[in-house]
This record gives sequence, C-alpha cells and structure tokens, in this order.
Amino acid sequence: MKTEHSAAPAGQSFNSVKEIEAGQKSRMEKALTDLQHEMASIRTGRASLSILDHIRVDYYGTPTPLNQVATLHVPEPSMITIQPWDVSQIGPIEKAIRVSDLGLNPANDGKLIRLPIPPLTEERRKELVKRLHAVAEHHRVAVRNIRRDANEAVKKLLKDKKITEDEEKRALDEVQKLTDGYMQKIDQAARTKEKEILEIK
Repeated sequence: MKTEHSAAPAGQSFNSVKEIEAGQKSRMEKALTDLQHEMASIRTGRASLSILDHIRVDYYGTPTPLNQVATLHVPEPSMITIQPWDVSQIGPIEKAIRVSDLGLNPANDGKLIRLPIPPLTEERRKELVKRLHAVAEHHRVAVRNIRRDANEAVKKLLKDKKITEDEEKRALDEVQKLTDGYMQKIDQAARTKEKEILEIK
C-alpha cells in the first residue's frame, strides 16, 4: 500500500493557482487509480483474473507477476485456469497462491493449475468488506493530505504576494471542491465494490 501519491516533491514552489490545481488534480487522480487497482485484488464471489494481480511467483529467485509466467483464463464463473509457460513453475505458482491472502486452493494435473473460486461465506464477506473499508479510508487520507499540501501552497502564494486575498479565497474554495469530487469518487467506487462482495450468486 502506498501512503503518498505525490506528484510534487516536498517544498516545491508554485508560481500560480493553476499550477497548484493541476498538481492537486494529478495527485488525486493517481490516488483514485491506485484505489481501483487495490480494490481489483479484493475478491468477490465470481472468478476474476484481477484477484491474482498482486501474486508474485518466485521465478528462478526473482519475484515475478503471475501473468508474466503463465497464461490465465476464466473458463467459467467459478474457475480460473493457470497454464505455466514453463511446466517446472507449477510448484512455485501453486505455493504463491496458497501463501497469499486469497484463501484459495489450487489443484494441478502436472500441466495446468485449476483454481476453483468457492462462494464466499458470510464471515469471509465481512472480512473482505472490512479490508475494503480500510483500503478506501487509506485513500481518503491520501486525498486529504493532498488537499492540505494544496492549501499550504495557495497560502504561500499569498504570503509571497503572488496573489490577492480574494484570489486566495477562490483558490481555497476550488481546492475544497476538487477534494469533495474525489472523495465522492472514492465513496462511489467503494460502494460498488462492497455490493459485488455482498452479492449472493
């Protein structure tokens, strides 16, 4: 989990409100993208290749993303198949899945790994929703930190007499407006994901 989505090095000085807003928007966009990526790896009751995104396989001593050592397929809603490009990797791939936090049991026939996606139990759903809330809150904090940085940058422009007090007030309003927009996007994304987790197939 990344804690900071910084596109601007600390102490960077801005020359205009436009620059501050552009920097804020680009950092908040990164936070949102990062959230979507993390949420994709939280599994729901149906098979989805994105739950394997964070699996790393020990490929001759190098932790390598699973999709770089095997072909992944979803032949049916409750099954993922993993076809290693190099059959000797079956063991390490299976091990990587077993030790992950997915709670899944891979089975292989020597050539292909089958990964059944069992329906989620009530308890597992609650655990996943809790994890989802923690991930969303972490990204809300990131967005609030970006807002704080933007506000400080605006105040510095005023202090350096680069903008007037009216311009400062307008800029701070804009910073807040942008922040509210991204907070809504985070809440909406989390709500959609929660619905997927709680959906009983």
